[in-house]
Amino acid sequence: MDLARIRNFSIIAHIDHGKSTLSDRILELTKAVDARDMRSQYLDSMDLERERGITIKAQNVRVDWNGHTLHLIDTPGHVDFGYEVSRSLAACEGVVLVVDAAQGIEAQTLANCYLALEHDLEIVAALNKIDLPAADPDRYAMEIETVLGIPAEDILRISAKTGDGVPDLLDAVIERIPAPKGDPGSPLQALIFDSQYDQYRGVVSSIRVMNGVLRTGEKLLFMQAGTQQEALEIGVRRPLITPVPELGPGEVGYLIAGIKDVGQARSGETVTTFHKGATDALEGYRDPKPMVFCGLFPIDGDDFELLRESLEKLKLNDASITYTPESSGALGFGFRCGFLGLLHMEIVKERLEREFNLALIATAPSVEYRVHTTKGEVELIDNPADLPQPQSIDHIEEPYFRVSIITPKDFTGALMDLCQTRRGDLTKLEYLSPERVELHYQIPLAEVVVDFFDQMKSRTQGYASLDYELSGYQRSNLVKVDLLLNGLPADAFSTIVHRDKAYAYGARMCEKLKELIPRQMFDVPIQAAIGGKIIARETVKAKRKDVLAKCYGGDITRKRKLLEKQKEGKKKMKSIGRVEVPGDVFINALKLDD
Repeated sequence: MDLARIRNFSIIAHIDHGKSTLSDRILELTKAVDARDMRSQYLDSMDLERERGITIKAQNVRVDWNGHTLHLIDTPGHVDFGYEVSRSLAACEGVVLVVDAAQGIEAQTLANCYLALEHDLEIVAALNKIDLPAADPDRYAMEIETVLGIPAEDILRISAKTGDGVPDLLDAVIERIPAPKGDPGSPLQALIFDSQYDQYRGVVSSIRVMNGVLRTGEKLLFMQAGTQQEALEIGVRRPLITPVPELGPGEVGYLIAGIKDVGQARSGETVTTFHKGATDALEGYRDPKPMVFCGLFPIDGDDFELLRESLEKLKLNDASITYTPESSGALGFGFRCGFLGLLHMEIVKERLEREFNLALIATAPSVEYRVHTTKGEVELIDNPADLPQPQSIDHIEEPYFRVSIITPKDFTGALMDLCQTRRGDLTKLEYLSPERVELHYQIPLAEVVVDFFDQMKSRTQGYASLDYELSGYQRSNLVKVDLLLNGLPADAFSTIVHRDKAYAYGARMCEKLKELIPRQMFDVPIQAAIGGKIIARETVKAKRKDVLAKCYGGDITRKRKLLEKQKEGKKKMKSIGRVEVPGDVFINALKLDD
């Protein structure tokens, strides 16, 4: 294919600014999908995406427009899936930056725009939703010019819903985004930027050819894995998969090589021919750093191996998950998993349950702490149960986020109050326009991770938007709060909190567990403790049997004797008894702020 007639681009934007709707209109306009087969959010193929109305996985599709071949990648908007966006940008020469004409620049607009600039990509800006009564394209075009430096007259005005202005956008893509570079005569170099597991065909990889030509039936070498495979099928997504005999430089498509071992076709892998192949691998991807950790345990202990296989297959499709085996006294065997954020954790758990028929318990989310011991060593701890004894800890450092919040100025006070109660430090406050403010805070990650986003949205009537990145570690006064049931620690409930909040957390968890744990045959004390010091306590009272029912009349000593006997039995039972905790107690107790 003639390189000059190829354009590769991604659509990037903040959540809900209309990326998937714009993809739908492009599919309709270019007649890639029949009108009778068309449905909204056509490229969002996962049930979970359609239910939640968000894009989780980037999707690529090839369309034709005015004699040119366009490779379009629709990307997610949520900050937790920023890794999907950065991987997609490596397969492109340009981006379409979509901004809502009724809301203007939001936090992820800025983050994704800077990401595109880092990759040296050409940016085509478009104001979407001009059909809304609240749209003010002139005002927001000036805001984009002021904040991002894109001239206002170059910004296109479109409505992805009605299709208004979309043909002009496609013409601008052809005109402004450069054609890919590549030499068809060089040895093959192709980059895998995404993969998924198909139980009938093995691994299906999304691939971008940089140099050379990839042909069906050729013997291939996967350079990082060091394995040889045969290209069983090569094709493109239009959006239905269409096999083709070969893919040249600059083209994007898929590759099926009969790979059953999921470790052999990871994202960032370079594919070349086995004979006379390239000697240098392409630059892959930096491994994403997980921010939030939690334990995932199967409710049925026999499902442990199935959970391991499921995580392997899911990691192929979502390279940002990490997992290591762990065991818990209360929950048995499972995995300690790392995620990019709380939404990411929720989505992964739900995908495991739906796609692999698992029933899972997730422990409370925690972050990775740096523990400096009295011996001068530094340990990285992401599981509160692994924290050393208090006497061997010199100090603990916790990760901090650099948070930027864009909000209408009326809500500035409410947001500053929220950030201050979460131990945040204001670093900068600037006005993007007379009505909109950008707040910059340094906040501990542990404070952001639980319900910060929900609180921010409710305090600003949904108008504020959030972007964050890790800024480093700082020393904090942290302690581990353990929960004891009948004197034995329940490791699934252990957590690390700031000393000022430890009592409130302990008291709240004790109260909650008192409601959730069923009554036993003996009194069950529930205690919250820091080291050996008890800071809160509740008691689940024992079931009682009326042993005096048959003692009517007679001497009081007879009754007392029976009661003493019952008391002895309860005492004995308590010393040997285990507290039976139903599985759903763990799930309900960890929903902290219901």
